[in-house]
Amino acid sequence: MKQIKRVLLLAAGGLALGLAVLGIVLPILPTTPWVLVAAYCFAKAEPRWERRMLEHKTFGPLIIAWRDRQAIPMVGKIAALLMLTISSVIGWLRLEWHYAWIPTLVALIVGPWIWTRPSR
Repeated sequence: MKQIKRVLLLAAGGLALGLAVLGIVLPILPTTPWVLVAAYCFAKAEPRWERRMLEHKTFGPLIIAWRDRQAIPMVGKIAALLMLTISSVIGWLRLEWHYAWIPTLVALIVGPWIWTRPSR
């Protein structure tokens, strides 16, 4: 049973890391949450992989800041809020009226939460 859990955590961590990499080039897909999920999965399944993520020059400080203080860097906050706003506007311009409110609702719920997280 432990082996199955480990394999599932490794698969989830790999998938999350893949989504994080996609998020680097796709503006609609967030990067940081997927990096945090990958680090969590790897911490539970393979500490060596977690250590590699913590030592990464870009992702390491983000993971450590989140674990220590649930902090989001100001540049990350601004980028996330900008993407939420753009998604809301695109939703109202491109979606059917009965779906257009969904991105706005997500932005109104997630945006303030992001903004209230401490910065570095």
